[in-house]
Amino acid sequence: MIGLAFFTFSFIAFLLYFLIFPTINYFRDPKGLRKLPQLSIWSGISDLPYMRASQRGFRSHTVLEAHKNHPVLRIGPNSLSYSDVRAIKDIYGHGTTCIKDNFYVEVGGTHTHLADVVDKSEHARKRKVLSNAYAVKNLEEWEYKVSDMTDRLIKAFDDLCTSPLKEGTLTDKSDLIVDYRMWSNLFTIAAIANIGLSEDIRFLENGDDLIASERMDGAIKKVHFRECLYNTAVAQSNLVWSYDWFKTLTRISKVVSSSYRQMWRLSDDWSGVVYNRATTRMKRYENGEKLDDFFSVLMNDKNGQPHNLEWGEIVSEISIMMNAGSDTTAIATNATLYLLLKNPTCLQKLRDEVSSVLDPNETVAAYDKIRHLPYLRACIDEALRIYPPVSMNLPRRTPPEGATILDEFVAGDTSVSISAYVVHRDPAIFPEPETYRPERWLGEAGKELQPYFVAFSAGARGCIGRNISYLEQTVLLASLVNRFEFALPSPDWKPTIRETTNLNFGPMPLKVWRKTMACA
Repeated sequence: MIGLAFFTFSFIAFLLYFLIFPTINYFRDPKGLRKLPQLSIWSGISDLPYMRASQRGFRSHTVLEAHKNHPVLRIGPNSLSYSDVRAIKDIYGHGTTCIKDNFYVEVGGTHTHLADVVDKSEHARKRKVLSNAYAVKNLEEWEYKVSDMTDRLIKAFDDLCTSPLKEGTLTDKSDLIVDYRMWSNLFTIAAIANIGLSEDIRFLENGDDLIASERMDGAIKKVHFRECLYNTAVAQSNLVWSYDWFKTLTRISKVVSSSYRQMWRLSDDWSGVVYNRATTRMKRYENGEKLDDFFSVLMNDKNGQPHNLEWGEIVSEISIMMNAGSDTTAIATNATLYLLLKNPTCLQKLRDEVSSVLDPNETVAAYDKIRHLPYLRACIDEALRIYPPVSMNLPRRTPPEGATILDEFVAGDTSVSISAYVVHRDPAIFPEPETYRPERWLGEAGKELQPYFVAFSAGARGCIGRNISYLEQTVLLASLVNRFEFALPSPDWKPTIRETTNLNFGPMPLKVWRKTMACA
């Protein structure tokens, strides 16, 4: 009898909280949102439709389709999505009153990092500490680290080369031995580990991402970097959109789903990867090693005065550096080469430009030679437009007094956002948006597009690491197209895409051979 009463009470409580109260609130409409079109007929009552779109694997494409007839969409009871480019300034611009949304609090740790800190004054403090690390001057001094990793990747590809593809023939499956998605990610992980922590993780020599993960008690095991980071992103991006219930849903998912238990275990391992990077580098710092890297800038200002950051904050900043500093650039690099291979005329035009400043046998492109090549940059930016690595609706929250977006008042404490994947496909701004056309970024016409280019977000909270990303992308891409030829499995081949917070590509198998001669 007691069991039946408990079940009945629990069921009624469930109905009240998840259905009846939200339905009543929907019709009460205290924020005046019911007039807006919705992602789903249930989006005004529940976050479940948006979470379901995440589970299906390409949330931003679902939002894009829904936005085709509506510049503003209600994607949750308290969440609005915009597609009109004019909203970029209102939501993300330097003068916006919107702040980072609760999303960043929910997925954050005990200490915030630069990307997830909500308080504006705290963000200003962090940015002041970190700005020197990301300054162009420092990046130019760290170019040799990028060049070193590029050279290592080229040596790996030299060993994996096949004989040239005969004209008019299809790629033999046995020759598809380079997974460029994996190798480009090994490159970006190795590069950011060296730039950030002066750590040589030797992923490119090993052709593998096995790395140490350390628990708080000091126990260490070997895990795969990419697997841990990816599964962390999948689990979080599937469940986080119901902010009030995220932690509860996390606990429930561990009980009812073996796949989620595995993902959360790998998420713990990812935390261990970050922690081991932090403890390893801190030991070198405490032993008096003078190293030129991001960590040194994090610890002391340019005059050598200590910043006296808490240990938790140091670990947190290393976490976002190793996460965003590796995955997003790898996605961008992968997308650019894929689109160039799908558009051979563009690839040849790029090769002509690169070869005009590089010698045929120049292994690694010097940054000074290629940094201002307009078509090289245009090829990268056009790939970032079509496949923005951070594709998700980056959520912001209106202040308590509300805000004006697209000349319409939006009530306070409402989540508002724009997806780069969506806004980059506005045909009024980017004609034939699905067509890869680097030429659109050249000259004055290209300059006019810049306010609508949000691959790195916009405003004061825009990506501080964009210069590192461009450095890595330009050096790697120029070096590869100058030395190698590539072929996809077939002319109509397309990658699989699984969106988390980032636009993750699946494997991209390639045939690789030297431009001037067959590899041994």
